[in-house]
Amino acid sequence: MITMAEIAKLTHVSQPTVSRVLNGNTKVAPEISERVLACAREHNYQLNALAKGLQGSKTQLMGVLLTDISNGFFAELAKQIEMEARKKGYSIILFNSRYHLELEQEYMNVVRRYHVDGILAVPIRENSAEWAESVKGLDVPVVVATRHAKGIDSVYLDHDGAGELVAGHLLERGYGRFLFIGRSYDAKYIGFRRGLDKLGVDGRFISSIEFHNDEQLLQDLDGYFQMDGKLRAGIFAYNDICAIHVLDILRRLNVPVTERCGVIGFDNTEIGAYMNPKLSSVSQPISRMAAEAVNRLIYRIENPGTHPVWNRSLQAELSVKDSS
Repeated sequence: MITMAEIAKLTHVSQPTVSRVLNGNTKVAPEISERVLACAREHNYQLNALAKGLQGSKTQLMGVLLTDISNGFFAELAKQIEMEARKKGYSIILFNSRYHLELEQEYMNVVRRYHVDGILAVPIRENSAEWAESVKGLDVPVVVATRHAKGIDSVYLDHDGAGELVAGHLLERGYGRFLFIGRSYDAKYIGFRRGLDKLGVDGRFISSIEFHNDEQLLQDLDGYFQMDGKLRAGIFAYNDICAIHVLDILRRLNVPVTERCGVIGFDNTEIGAYMNPKLSSVSQPISRMAAEAVNRLIYRIENPGTHPVWNRSLQAELSVKDSS
């Protein structure tokens, strides 16, 4: 049986580097990593040294793949997942894709080498063919959190319903025109627009813009408020981070909140409570979402085989503060 030391000698790298590669460390240069892995495969190292003793047994490890750990919502979600997993005797290995599809795919490959029992994921494009292929290529169960992935067990917030909830609140508060900041195909916007339509708002008073950077957003909002100064604007941002950028830009433009506009975010992260004005936001039941996702993944781990796809849609709540 080949050893790490022998692989190091054959590939002309240090033994610690070989260890890092075989244990899934992604900081090693790609060409070195591939050289080591090729040598390990050639000499059947994974089968004899890594997989031996694990085949047919559980490692009590969950892989957790998130999109942006710098977002307070996902940081809290990771914390709740870890706490729930520990209650059930599992540890987690955390991966952060940073919304990079290539990195997401790389991490999906890395989790194989850790022999995790299952994966709890927040995918970038949950209904893309690429994501479906990635999941199909795994030999462990996958549960998706915060998104509704077709054909895969999912626990998520009803984003359409959340959008309707925001629409009703803003209209009730007397706002006369409405702006969504985010992508127009986002279910939040679809629900927001549908809610306004149900409540009799003329489509001419509903619009959306995307958020790419502060300068672009400043120009867009400046133009928006110059168009019509009579009607108060209800602004719905796709997450709290975006909403905080909006509040800062409105201050720079001397647009008073809530005299000329109201702002609502999404996720109800802790930082929103420290803003001036305090940020109104859609609240997600994070602890419940984490608990249901972890419990479903453990069910799949302990009950292998074909089961009906499980979808759990959770209801949003609106936390009303000073900004709306």
